[in-house]
Amino acid sequence: MSELSLFATPEERIAALRAQIHHHNYCYYVLDSPEVSDAEYDRLLSELAALEAANPHLITPDSPTQRVGAPPAEAFQSYQHRVPMLSLANCFSHEELRAFDARVKRMLDRPATEAIEYVAELKIDGLGVSLTYEEGVLVAGATRGDGTTGELVTQNLKTVRALPLRLQGTDWPPRIEVRGEVFITHEEFRRINAEREANGEPAFANPRNAAAGSLRQLDSAVTAGRRLQFLAYGIGYREGIQFDTHFDLLATLRRWGFPTSGDSCLCRGIDAVVAYCAEWEPRRAMVPHDIDGVVVKVNALALQEALGQVSRSPRWAIAFKFQPTQATTVVRDILVQVGRTGALTPVAVMEPVEVGGVTVSRATLHNEDEIRRKDVRIGDTVVIQRAGDVIPEVVTVVTSKRTGAEKPFVFPERCPACGEPVERPEGEAVARCVGVACPAQVKRRIAHFVARGAMDIEGIGPAQIEQLVEKGLVQDAADLYSLTVEQLLPLERMGKTLAEKIVRHIDASRGAPLARLIFALGIRHVGEHVAELLANHFGSLAALEAAPAEEIQQVPGIGP
Repeated sequence: MSELSLFATPEERIAALRAQIHHHNYCYYVLDSPEVSDAEYDRLLSELAALEAANPHLITPDSPTQRVGAPPAEAFQSYQHRVPMLSLANCFSHEELRAFDARVKRMLDRPATEAIEYVAELKIDGLGVSLTYEEGVLVAGATRGDGTTGELVTQNLKTVRALPLRLQGTDWPPRIEVRGEVFITHEEFRRINAEREANGEPAFANPRNAAAGSLRQLDSAVTAGRRLQFLAYGIGYREGIQFDTHFDLLATLRRWGFPTSGDSCLCRGIDAVVAYCAEWEPRRAMVPHDIDGVVVKVNALALQEALGQVSRSPRWAIAFKFQPTQATTVVRDILVQVGRTGALTPVAVMEPVEVGGVTVSRATLHNEDEIRRKDVRIGDTVVIQRAGDVIPEVVTVVTSKRTGAEKPFVFPERCPACGEPVERPEGEAVARCVGVACPAQVKRRIAHFVARGAMDIEGIGPAQIEQLVEKGLVQDAADLYSLTVEQLLPLERMGKTLAEKIVRHIDASRGAPLARLIFALGIRHVGEHVAELLANHFGSLAALEAAPAEEIQQVPGIGP
């Protein structure tokens, strides 16, 4: 007797199979206690896929078979978060943690001796995402982006097995946004890079980049092959539901089918938080994925609301960052890079060495004063670290290993890219090239202009920018808007389809918001936040251009 004959209709068997598979996903990813073998799980999934193929009218978006199945996308749509996905303020010492606690008590008008209840969670070094569920079904998934606007990557997120397509239970609200982190394990990172190298593709620099690159694949089948992981850590917008504490919220998310960190800790008072951070810092290497610190949150949601937020981060949470991992290597050379504002940055070229799971061969030396202060010489043995576990930098020189053959570095008086003089204004640490047509500056300015967060022009990467500038087709960002398909076709590795796509994206960028245009111009000291302040205040580029310095400095958040 077939299994289908046990049920009156295909609808009933399909419903039963979906319920079983959802249950087994919950056991595996949330409870960490699988009830069936991988072979049995695959058999259930295959049976469901066969039944749905025979009855396509019964396929629903929350079916486990829909984790992969959409055709490749041409581009990602932007997604406006209903509640901004804020970033966190950082601290780097136990003293700063205690200062955060004192600040919380002061703002809440609580006695210094009172023990505020906090939740401490390991800080995953991954990619923040937001998941919207309506009537318990996943309807949208987006990246964090700039915190206000992200990219809609729903189909790719559906490929993440740990992420529920339909919520467990029945007590979920009509609509809720669940926030969490997408990441990959160290084991998967090594597997992906080995596969890429075997295919002649460049390896990912670190697990976070691998996770981000995997989630932004236009073909969700590629994403599905990357074994992304997910942990939920909070919520954004919600309708018809309230929580008393963050710890209760995490328990509810687990009950609905979301994996959450099993190492989260309810801490009564800042001393318990400090102890948790001190316990985990030496144990970080034991975690199967990258963590770079501990997130500390006030537990009571009513207190979180009372504390509020500053422009981009909540006052009720802070990230305690672990001390960066260090390693020792040898400086083989010191080169000077020219940035988009003409800033000259010395970079140490070193014997490759692994730092925190990433192979590093270059490290910033920041500026001329830093080289002199640390007395870094070509041939020196140095201690390096990844600042914030990301950017490699030289910490100190191991002078005991000097042989006398080391060579002091002489900072150039002329730009290595264009030969124009280098100037260092009084009171500034950075030397700059004064050549307005410096090709290195032009390339960096254009790269900044087309980047995500700026004009977001797809298809124009470092290789294309290099050729466009070298061939004289582009001398500044404005020249991009006169490019034609015919001009692009002679570039290396450029076909007609890609050329047409680039021209189409350039034209579409004309409608970018004013704040992104101001940011894209690359004005010194004008980041995304300041660009938004200026755009909101002046309303047009012409009004901003015409504004005197006195008016600009009156804009809240700007100043002299």
